[in-house]
Amino acid sequence: MKQEAYHQLVKPELVKTVSGLALVARVIVDGYLSGLQHSRSVGSGMEFSQFRNYEQGDDLRLLDWKMVARSGRYYIKQSDIETNIAVKFIVDASTSMLHKEDKFSKMEYARILVATLAYLSQKQGDAIGLFALNDKKLHSVYSKVQKQHYNRLLQGLIDIENKGRWPENPNASKSLHDRNHKELVFFITDLYEHQEELTAFIKRLKTPRNEVVVLHLMGKNELEFNYKGTVTFEDLETGAKRKIDAKEAKKQYLSALNAAIKKNKNTLLTHNIGYHMFRLDEHIGEALQAFLKQRNRLL
Repeated sequence: MKQEAYHQLVKPELVKTVSGLALVARVIVDGYLSGLQHSRSVGSGMEFSQFRNYEQGDDLRLLDWKMVARSGRYYIKQSDIETNIAVKFIVDASTSMLHKEDKFSKMEYARILVATLAYLSQKQGDAIGLFALNDKKLHSVYSKVQKQHYNRLLQGLIDIENKGRWPENPNASKSLHDRNHKELVFFITDLYEHQEELTAFIKRLKTPRNEVVVLHLMGKNELEFNYKGTVTFEDLETGAKRKIDAKEAKKQYLSALNAAIKKNKNTLLTHNIGYHMFRLDEHIGEALQAFLKQRNRLL
């Protein structure tokens, strides 16, 4: 999908309904997979060339309409490899995820990101589950394979309320592991923390049976600091405010930010945890590629 078409499709109002999220996810994934099928350099486990006959109760959205046009028969696309993997999405539901740029918040981006990856997971036949945490509440949609479970996961995404900060409970990760499946865990966060509580949580997620990937969400203004004049910033989690001269603060801010990003990335990679940064103004196709590569490591 071209960047222009992507931005026309991905709008904040669409992430407020199950049907809107499902539409966005389907269009993004189908467009991405169509590109894969035309690629000559597709890796193992990344093709979708196997079909089966349509059966009553199958999701009509999974019909391959090109096959229908060519043969007049109804087929459902399947992945080349069927496995018993649980794909788990853990979302940072703290208040800092409400940071907005161009009327689009990190949380809205996270909803589309999870909906898209979950849709691709479902096409692969994986169990999908969702957890969202802050120090006020834990949202849970436990992993299942059934087709109708995808809509329950989307509703769970919509129901998440961003409050407070990330919990400091050191045992918070224990209830999130699935002992019956190989796990691919995606943690969607802005990595905003007070005393390394997020980093410590992520490190505890890793086990010998799973793959853990951190999807770090950042806005363009956060990364480039393109502010002018005197600007007042507010900490969304504590309410603290600070007025600064943007020109004087830019160099020091960018230096501290880049150092923090480098430190976090190195820490995660040292613990065999994947790391990908995503900007709110960019296409999320790279996340689909990261998903397929990490899933392949569990096969």
